[in-house]
Amino acid sequence: MKFFKPKFWDKNKISLYSIILFPLSIFVKFLSFLKIFLTKTNNFKIPIICVGNIYIGGTGKTPLCNKLFLIFKTLKKNPVFIRKKYDHIQDEVAMQEKIGPVYQDKKRLVAINNAIKNNADVAILDDGFQDSSIKKDLSIVCFNEKQWLGNGLTIPSGPLRESLSALKRAHYVFINGKKNQDIEKKLLNVNQKIKIFYFKYNLKKPEKLDKNNIIAFAGIGNPINFFNLLKNNNLNIVESLDFPDHYNYSEKELESLVYKAKSENAILLTTEKDYFRINEKYRKNISFIEIDIEIDNESKFIKELEKAL
Repeated sequence: MKFFKPKFWDKNKISLYSIILFPLSIFVKFLSFLKIFLTKTNNFKIPIICVGNIYIGGTGKTPLCNKLFLIFKTLKKNPVFIRKKYDHIQDEVAMQEKIGPVYQDKKRLVAINNAIKNNADVAILDDGFQDSSIKKDLSIVCFNEKQWLGNGLTIPSGPLRESLSALKRAHYVFINGKKNQDIEKKLLNVNQKIKIFYFKYNLKKPEKLDKNNIIAFAGIGNPINFFNLLKNNNLNIVESLDFPDHYNYSEKELESLVYKAKSENAILLTTEKDYFRINEKYRKNISFIEIDIEIDNESKFIKELEKAL
């Protein structure tokens, strides 16, 4: 979905917009409940590891899936990525295909069955926590510590796909950010058995950019997190520009960005996801920086995975 996230979603207090939209939120929650109630759940002969969220966008879900893939490879498994097919996420698919096989279909269960036919022995479900047609062996829900629950309301009044009570279905919560005891307390109040891990982004080779003036731009769920990551690595960001999530940049916009960079003696820097959405003829004028993630207590989490498998 290509949209600018409304600013009132992430405010601590409930805004007038949220109040006006609240009846629609109740209707959306009813439809979600009805869908779960009417959907048949399917079992599979290989482990299904789901990485999802209840907060829309920017929680680190896909990078964590990529990390899981590499972990499973070290465990001598044959993992695959499973995704529901949407035209607007092909940027993410292109990135994941550099790491391993991606199976897509309008129905995730079809993609899983296709992967099984090709000898997959672990399926990493990138998104799909709300897909009740699939029995998950492990469900991981991601949050960003900075955004957390936003205003705490479900769409369209707020940024949540489901209320926090949905975590009763989850086994793990992964928090992108610093340790936060208040968040942990709220999570454990919902599900005392849930296990909490933290992770952070690391830039790969930021030193190659440390002598440049940088105009950074991004069309992702929470662009501010990308910009802050660059600044925290002491990169010289002279300007930052945000666009809607999964944005398709027009030639006119790209021409304007290239002209702006030349006039300000700067380079253009974006995310890897954005880079794959940019017309190829402009890529030579634009750089992207790769990231990986670091999981706190990673060895402990790997032992948890081994038990589950």
